[in-house]
Amino acid sequence: MRNKVLSIEQKKIQSDLWTIALISFAALAIYMLLQNRIVVLIKGGSINILLRVLIGAVFQFGLAGLGISVVLIYRKESFLDYGLNKKGWIKSIAFCFICFVPHTIFMQLTNQITGYLPFQSVWTTKDVLSGNFPVNIIGMFITGAVWGFFEGFNYVVISDKINSLYSSTNKWLNWGAIICSVMCILIHGVIGITLESIIEMITVFTAIYGMLMVKQFTGNAWGCVFVFIFLWNAF
Repeated sequence: MRNKVLSIEQKKIQSDLWTIALISFAALAIYMLLQNRIVVLIKGGSINILLRVLIGAVFQFGLAGLGISVVLIYRKESFLDYGLNKKGWIKSIAFCFICFVPHTIFMQLTNQITGYLPFQSVWTTKDVLSGNFPVNIIGMFITGAVWGFFEGFNYVVISDKINSLYSSTNKWLNWGAIICSVMCILIHGVIGITLESIIEMITVFTAIYGMLMVKQFTGNAWGCVFVFIFLWNAF
């Protein structure tokens, strides 16, 4: 990435990225400040399960979703502008699935897979599924929207905006995808110095970088959303 004089449009994009970052960091800071109370409320069974889901969803959405929503609404940009369309959606999903295979194999070889259930790593999922209708439907809809759709789409928007600032002449080098992959590794704590940890970081990087490259080549973002709904947090 080279230093250059930014155009008016690029300055707007730079402002957008700062807005997304500040909102995300604010949500993270509030969560860390209230973490003990929040964990007790979400994991405990003393309050209604939907309220527990909403409490978790508020902080998750604040971290990944609120920032891009504010920016897109303010800029009057459409979700369709970032690849949420019909063209190429099957190809997008298929290739994004392939990008996630190395991480799935790693989890299988390290005995991390106990079964398949979308969002099983989300604290409230099993309690939601054991609830009665329509609580289970509403709870899973909220979970899927926040931990699935918005987390996956969050990377797409951020990556596209970064690439608008720092483009590359090499089609395989994608600065937005690189930064988002590193963000994912840091946010989810996939960091370590052991051989196993290093391999895990590589497979996570491959999954995120790969899915964002698929979005770039196909122009379709549904594959990225698919990964976070059906694969991430599912094993």
